[in-house]
Amino acid sequence: MHLYSGVLQVCVITYTVLRAAIKILLLSLVPLACLHAQGNYEIQVYGSETQDPGTTMVELHSNFTFQGSKGIVDGVLGTEHQLHETVEITRGINNWFETGFYIFTSAQSGQGWQWVGDHIRPRVRVPESWKWPVGVSLSLELGYQRYRFSPDTWTMEIRPIVDKQVGRWYLAFNPVLDRSFHGPTVHQGLVFSPNVKAGYDITKQVNAGFEYYGSVGPIYGFLPTSQQEHDLFAVTDLNVSPKWEFNFGVGVGMTGATDHLIVKMIIGRRFGKAQNKD
Repeated sequence: MHLYSGVLQVCVITYTVLRAAIKILLLSLVPLACLHAQGNYEIQVYGSETQDPGTTMVELHSNFTFQGSKGIVDGVLGTEHQLHETVEITRGINNWFETGFYIFTSAQSGQGWQWVGDHIRPRVRVPESWKWPVGVSLSLELGYQRYRFSPDTWTMEIRPIVDKQVGRWYLAFNPVLDRSFHGPTVHQGLVFSPNVKAGYDITKQVNAGFEYYGSVGPIYGFLPTSQQEHDLFAVTDLNVSPKWEFNFGVGVGMTGATDHLIVKMIIGRRFGKAQNKD
């Protein structure tokens, strides 16, 4: 019963936040974009919490595509046997605002190790003092990726985030809206790319579950299923220390348009002493 109530609360708040996000995008009249799962350079379902003010989180996102697209098409490298290493640095500004910065890199046989691009990501959240029944935050991510790795070079993403701890269950939903403003998918407009996480606390230190990453097409009309992207990851999170975070997952693509087999890992370390959050 508690789990059902938690899921219902997540759905209601998600609908409200998503509707507000769509209004922001339509009113801004700015072409927005981002590749699904940040182009597989940072594969993560976000939680609603922001970084504590006065502290900095440094994360290394690593993933390797065992089975993906092959060869070079129109100057863009295939993803098969690519190793992606992304450095993410996030600084907590106050109790409801943080800013993150990403450095994307890629290594592949015959191509060497190359810089791919950079993104910046400000994020705001609903403070805990408001005592909402679920955690809610909103992130914007803007950046550039080289054409050799992404035909959509300049991109921006708007990511509403809703999550809740229900007993031993942790649930998170990121109904991502994205759109390219320089590249071949500009004509698609806003694209819906939902991310979902469901994890169960096996112990206080170990959480295991699943993460889903999708990209189903423009919000005015989804693409045929064969052209959609659907990834399902089995994941484990370790919480051995307040200063450290660790996530490991193995993902399988469920359509022909999706990289078929990916292994990912995230290692993070917090630095600094949290300031008063009130």
